Amino acid sequence: MINPVRSRVFFLAKPVLALAFGVCCMLAVKPAAAQVQQGDAVKTITLPSFTELAKKLMPVTVHISTSRTIKPPKGSMRRFQEPYSQEDPEEFFGDDFMRRFFEQMPQRNQKQRERGLGSGFIIDREGYVLTNNHVVDGADEIKVTLHDEKQYDATLVGRDEKTDIALIKLKEPKGDLPFAELGDSDALEIGEWVLAIGNPFGLQETVTQGIVSAKWRKIGQGPYDDFIQTDASINPGNSGGPLFNLSGKVVGLNTAIFSPSGGNVGIGFAIPINIAKNIVPQLKGKGKVVRGWLGVVVQKVTPELAKSFGLSQGRGALVADVDKEGPAAKAGIAPGDIITDYDGKEMKEMDELPMLVAQTEIGKTVEVSVLRDGKKKNYSVKIAELKDGKGREQAQAQEPQKNFGIAVREITPEMAQRHGFAKKDGIVITQIEPDSEADEAGLRSGDIIEEINRAAIRNLEDYNRILGKIKPGENILFLLRRGDNAIWVVLKQGK
Repeated sequence: MINPVRSRVFFLAKPVLALAFGVCCMLAVKPAAAQVQQGDAVKTITLPSFTELAKKLMPVTVHISTSRTIKPPKGSMRRFQEPYSQEDPEEFFGDDFMRRFFEQMPQRNQKQRERGLGSGFIIDREGYVLTNNHVVDGADEIKVTLHDEKQYDATLVGRDEKTDIALIKLKEPKGDLPFAELGDSDALEIGEWVLAIGNPFGLQETVTQGIVSAKWRKIGQGPYDDFIQTDASINPGNSGGPLFNLSGKVVGLNTAIFSPSGGNVGIGFAIPINIAKNIVPQLKGKGKVVRGWLGVVVQKVTPELAKSFGLSQGRGALVADVDKEGPAAKAGIAPGDIITDYDGKEMKEMDELPMLVAQTEIGKTVEVSVLRDGKKKNYSVKIAELKDGKGREQAQAQEPQKNFGIAVREITPEMAQRHGFAKKDGIVITQIEPDSEADEAGLRSGDIIEEINRAAIRNLEDYNRILGKIKPGENILFLLRRGDNAIWVVLKQGK
């Protein structure tokens, strides 16, 4: 069992540069034979040889070093910090992760040059290089070293925090640059061989192999999570480097590891190359990514929720909330609708919707099908642009905890002001009895009850009247307001 306190997902930026190298074209892999015992028979199987593949792939991967000027907080003292410290176990993403690898803090109020390291790979003869955003974030100097030891200054062309992808360009590249051929990450199969090349812990041009362990992994990085999981050894220093298939094509950008110690334990994550291919043109042309906005907060349709909404199975995306000024609300989509189809594509899982909306052209009118009260309805929605501060619209609504003891009271204006409630009236849960059915369902103190069994709850009279109609053993469907989120919760009564 992995220790839950010390285990963590690390983005792979480290103070050791990840110099890695790869190539582009379709490549043949020499097979190797092995014999395995199957019962009384001995069977010969063919295993791939990575020797020629590794030789041809190394030249396209590059070593990236960055630096930036920082000024420590006022009053900070000189101190040293181990590069692989285990302190601050809750902070293991982005800049917080990188800051743990300062070699030392300067004396009070002195500026310091912070250095960061990582990998990348050349994608065309013009000298464009793909890497992770967290490798170059905040850098005022970027240097790129190639396989032949030539070093170039590079400029940041564009970056996207939401997917952790950045595009940089070599200044005045010379000669005929090798470049990687980008593959099709959607075509990857679980169990397929993959190859990673990089500089883990400063060990240059390290080649590791493994298989695709899983696809579509969510590791809590936001609505656009869609990682390839691999057991090919990737470690701090591989960040931004390529993950290749046996045809020598890049299928992913190595980005993060799950580890109890900061080292590889066979669980690594790579961003699918198809995500990068979709945004590279925007990074080249605009320096940023423009995404579509539907204006909804959605949550997973669990089996309990599916039953409460009269569905035979849990599929689609349940609308927990809509932005009143957003495209969905203007078209007529409302909380409680279950989005089953978007722009001709069936929604099997809630997680599919944010990515599809993000990739939709701004101003395009799409058809959105929903289930409302068991009936299918179709809406034409004109997709708008996702602006800063609107990020949560596409994010998953907060899920209830998996673990009828409820005390409630009416909200007063004074209470709403004191606790920062969005609503000035209604019913708020003031107490949940431990181990009660409400506790098991995931209701919490501070939740505002907006609906019970699809009926609006405005006061205690509504609350008592609706609960009085519910039969023993009948499931109860709550629509709750929890902070900025609206969520649906099913409370299962005992028989």
